[in-house]
Amino acid sequence: MKAVHFGAGNIGRGFIGKVLSDANVAVTFADVDAPLVDQLSHDQSYKVKVVGTECQVDTVTHVTAVNSASQDVIEQIIHTDLVTTAVGPNVLDIIAKTIATGLTHRFEAGNNRPLNIIACENMVRGTSHLKTQVYQHLNAIYHDQADELVGFVDSAVDRIVPPSEAANDPLEVTVESFSEWIVDQQQFKGDIPAIEGMETTENLMAFVERKLFTLNTGHIITAYLGALKGHETIRDAIEDGEIRAQVKAAMEESGEVLIRRYGFDRQLHQAYIEKILGRFANPYLRDEIDRVGRQPIRKLGANDRLIKPLLGTLEYGTANAHLLKGIAAAFKYVNDDDPQAIELQQSLRDKGLRATLAHYTGLTADSEEVRQIQTLYRVL
Repeated sequence: MKAVHFGAGNIGRGFIGKVLSDANVAVTFADVDAPLVDQLSHDQSYKVKVVGTECQVDTVTHVTAVNSASQDVIEQIIHTDLVTTAVGPNVLDIIAKTIATGLTHRFEAGNNRPLNIIACENMVRGTSHLKTQVYQHLNAIYHDQADELVGFVDSAVDRIVPPSEAANDPLEVTVESFSEWIVDQQQFKGDIPAIEGMETTENLMAFVERKLFTLNTGHIITAYLGALKGHETIRDAIEDGEIRAQVKAAMEESGEVLIRRYGFDRQLHQAYIEKILGRFANPYLRDEIDRVGRQPIRKLGANDRLIKPLLGTLEYGTANAHLLKGIAAAFKYVNDDDPQAIELQQSLRDKGLRATLAHYTGLTADSEEVRQIQTLYRVL
């Protein structure tokens, strides 16, 4: 089995690329980083440092790479069995045209085997979004053929992959031992590939929101509260007892939404929260506050990790005081190297908190929640 994976960065190599390779899938990475592509093509292997209670180094082999802006990637799509991505939500729209071109050539070459495409992004229904973009670039004469032969499979992914510290080896990547890749089994075309490390479900949204409301919510609140207290890493922040208590309480508030919405077992979900807190404190991971906290505007969106669980608490009439504090902390985040953080702070200066909050989150400016966030913002 062959796969084309868009995105040869740390997440692509350390997570999805490794899972596929470990399952004996021949992986071709596609990326625009020419030196990275050249080295992957030359070495056809790389090291992954897997850290948990212990630390081990695995070697991923039988991989290669092509430039995603070249004709080479089109040739790969013609003959591949699977396309995956780990490029970030903003880049999906860019690669959609490449995928559409690849599908066109695939159909013209007479390849009528099923092809499944899975976007492995921190994004709700990211593959469904990618599909709409691909179809915009795909000639309408091929839409019926694509409907029949191409599965756009949504997924939920969970693995912490911080920047690598291996200065002598640009291909080496560090990942935590925990990983979760869950896919919607109802969206595949043809047989579902048997890939160890890829789980199937008929209820993907339950797992998408479990991860979003727990790992992502806890991660971002840890980052923003940690930044306020001058911590440099997620581990430093979560080992601060005051921050840990606040983060745990926020995850319990978002967890109450999940329990009511999906019927999750309360004790099992509490154990899941504790596991995530333990992952944040992993002594082998140096996960910088600014890596997690960057792009605050995206993370304050109505369907993202802060506002969506808050809306759930409003839907079910449940507690949300710690989520509100986390949202207030987001507006205190300052990072002169991050365009979104700069834009957010400029909006606060120009328009004030209420108007800025309403603009970026979709919350009503005169709502009780915005009033509470404003009060918390003033005292943080």
